[in-house]
Amino acid sequence: MNNLLWIALGGGLGAMARYGLSGILPSTLIPYSIFGINISGSFLIGIVMTLAMEYGWLGERGRLFIAVGVLGGYTTFSTYMLGVHQLLTQGAPLAGIGYALGSLILGMAACWAGVIGTRILVQARLNAAGNTDVEEIDTTEGES
Repeated sequence: MNNLLWIALGGGLGAMARYGLSGILPSTLIPYSIFGINISGSFLIGIVMTLAMEYGWLGERGRLFIAVGVLGGYTTFSTYMLGVHQLLTQGAPLAGIGYALGSLILGMAACWAGVIGTRILVQARLNAAGNTDVEEIDTTEGES
């Protein structure tokens, strides 16, 4: 249970850091703030895991707090990049490339599915209520 507490504390800090940094650059077609967060998270997990695994620094709780907690809350992209790096450098280049491309393609597909699925569900609710405007949906239905 102690390890979960360290991960949760780190995750909260990482999520707050991501939130705080996500609005630094103006919102454009390309989300530069998020891009920077993802790239910096990848850089940081490379540092943390090298220090932890190759040099024995940080200890288990420190690694869990920083790598799993803080960087996990900051971005899951860092863990994804670490996995790709490990596959590529441990003699599994095809698996590394497959993992990288598969994650990218399936991640985009999941995002599209979420967008389209949400649109379908909202439109169905509008149609059932006889409304045509999203603001007119009764979101209190079923609450007491």
